[in-house]
Amino acid sequence: MGVLDYFKSIPTMTADEARRFLSEKHPDEYNLVDVRQPAEYERDHIPGAILIPLAELQKRKDEIDPNKPTVVY
Repeated sequence: MGVLDYFKSIPTMTADEARRFLSEKHPDEYNLVDVRQPAEYERDHIPGAILIPLAELQKRKDEIDPNKPTVVY
């Protein structure tokens, strides 16, 4: 990932759109990534989400399947 990648526009969705997307797809069809801190994840998270804190995202990006849509929260 180069510095210019940080300036690319990415699609976003509202909470309602995300809920609809997740309900219409099988969990194997997408990546669901929680980028909060471990304590926040432990308190509550969406079932099936993998925890990759934002500060670790660059070094752990290989854990995300690039061939699937990714929902990050």
